Amino acid sequence: MNAVRAADLAPHELRVLVAVDQERGFTAAARALGLTQSAVSHSIRGTEHKVGAVLFERGRKGATPTPAGVAAAAHARRVLRLLDALVTEARAAERGEVTGPLRIAAFRSAALHLLPAALDRLTARHPGIRPEVRVVRELGAGTAGEVAEGRADVGIATLGGTSPVPAGLIGDVLVEEPYALVHPAGHPDPRSLPLVDWHENCGSYTRKWWGRQDWIPRATVLAEDDGAVLAMVGNGHGMAIMPALSLTGAPACVEITDLGADRPIRSVGYVTTPELASSLAVRALIRELRAARA
Repeated sequence: MNAVRAADLAPHELRVLVAVDQERGFTAAARALGLTQSAVSHSIRGTEHKVGAVLFERGRKGATPTPAGVAAAAHARRVLRLLDALVTEARAAERGEVTGPLRIAAFRSAALHLLPAALDRLTARHPGIRPEVRVVRELGAGTAGEVAEGRADVGIATLGGTSPVPAGLIGDVLVEEPYALVHPAGHPDPRSLPLVDWHENCGSYTRKWWGRQDWIPRATVLAEDDGAVLAMVGNGHGMAIMPALSLTGAPACVEITDLGADRPIRSVGYVTTPELASSLAVRALIRELRAARA
């Protein structure tokens, strides 16, 4: 097959591709787009011919994206978002006003304690911007994966390791938050308590420190999120080791003890795509996030 050129794929083909990926079926995609099932099937066959790869495995249970389909859908979402940005930026240049949606993916504690102040200032300065915040668990690809796959314009992500920003994205650290020991207030020996934890807590940036602490037992209670952990500790069910954002507004029934100079630190920052980094709405949000950090 001949190599595809960018001009060979039309926006409507990209929208059909994204819809099939999202709905996991041709009939459901057709319903979402207001098209016939045959029109969707024809469009996908044409896109596969142009790309030179099978994008979906067809079956009785629907359409499952192949590895090529996963990659193609991610690029399609990003291209469609750029087309939206083209219109937004052109109107802003003419009218001097930034408008439109701004899709943000954030993990729970960042959505609760880092974003609100920044969004208050952002919407006060730019009333036409409509923030759309989705809370995403910081597991696997996490919030950065939402950006890479074109589902979010900006991700508030935990950054760490030798490559602080995931490959293919750009970003920066906003907050360095220390971990602390959290336990029921007034407990005489909090390190003797069982450990309450949650899946998102111990990433690669804390695992080495965690492994050196012979006083930390295996978690007896594994909660859904950091809010549930804090509630369990406050009710006397154990102790926990938690980052500072998760401890914002902690109730009086818990006590927070510094872990010392060797305590682990979690880096929290923003990530976006190189192509959206220069857009007016993303730049405006980054300015407000940095101001909130300061």
